[in-house]
Amino acid sequence: MLLSPDLLYALWLSIKLAAVTTMVLLAMCVPLAHWLNYTTSRWAMVIELVVTLPIVLPPTVIGFYLLVLFAPQSAVGQAWLWLFDSSLVFSFTGLVIGSVLYSLPFALQPIQTAFKQVDESLLEAAMALGATPKQVFWTVIVPVSRFGILSGALLSFAHTMGEFGVVLMLGGSIPHETKVASIALYDEVQKLNYVVAHQFALLLLLISAVILAIIIALQRLKTHKPRLRLKN
Repeated sequence: MLLSPDLLYALWLSIKLAAVTTMVLLAMCVPLAHWLNYTTSRWAMVIELVVTLPIVLPPTVIGFYLLVLFAPQSAVGQAWLWLFDSSLVFSFTGLVIGSVLYSLPFALQPIQTAFKQVDESLLEAAMALGATPKQVFWTVIVPVSRFGILSGALLSFAHTMGEFGVVLMLGGSIPHETKVASIALYDEVQKLNYVVAHQFALLLLLISAVILAIIIALQRLKTHKPRLRLKN
């Protein structure tokens, strides 16, 4: 399998986008999942609804509204242009923001579920020893939920790697800037380069399969309980 430099760069750009997006999502979702699990705010349901919408919304709908929101004619686009002297539309930064919004529920839900499954007795024991709520969170909840957090990170990474609609609407197909792997594959198919498209698609399939295998292994490791063997 010998891919062109342009396709390899598109793959690298996808990996870079997925890595940056995943790091931003972890920084957001770890505290957000904890807040959603324990808050009594009446806004919690609204916030959870908004952050979960990308699961059911077509990616092109999200991409379209982000394109309108980030356009230089909009207030957000003008403010960004004034602050950073660059446009959010058709830029890598714009892709990161769009990817974070699109992959948010795929990172949030596994982390939220992991936090809910923490044994209450561990939390009570930590508080009985004088730990503050913040200390309980960082020294008990987060370490115990490490498999769920890692699963959310890997799932959001894989989901970002496979993006098409959002990145196409928001970033277009600018080589070495916004042309990620999914767009590059689409372009090869449009050019009827099926041999190259097949090789590239197979590589993306293998990467996705490896990430999925790691997620499954983590889930099995989390739920595995050693059994006692009876001696004859």
